Amino acid sequence: MSSALVFAVAGAALVALGLHALVVRAHLLHKILGFNVMGSGVFLVLVGLAQRDGVDPVPQAMVLTGIVVAVSATALALILMRHLYALTGATTLED
Repeated sequence: MSSALVFAVAGAALVALGLHALVVRAHLLHKILGFNVMGSGVFLVLVGLAQRDGVDPVPQAMVLTGIVVAVSATALALILMRHLYALTGATTLED
C-alpha cells in the first residue's frame, strides 16, 4: 500500500466526516468545524495525488494556497456567526 493511497483514503474519510457534520449538526460552530475538516480532507487527497509520480510542486502549491484561503474563510465564518449571535441571540439556523 503506497503512501499516496493512504493519503487519498484518509482524505476521503475526512471529507465524509465533514459532510456528515454539515448535514446533521444544527449548531453553526459545528458546521464551521465540519467545513474545515472537509477542507483538510481535500488537501490530503491533493497531497496524495502529488505523490503519485514523484514530487509535483503544482498540487503542493495549491494545497498551500488552499490553507491560506481556508483560514480566511474560517475567520469570516466565525465573524458572521458572532454577528448573528449579537443580533438574534441564537447560534443555530432555523429550519
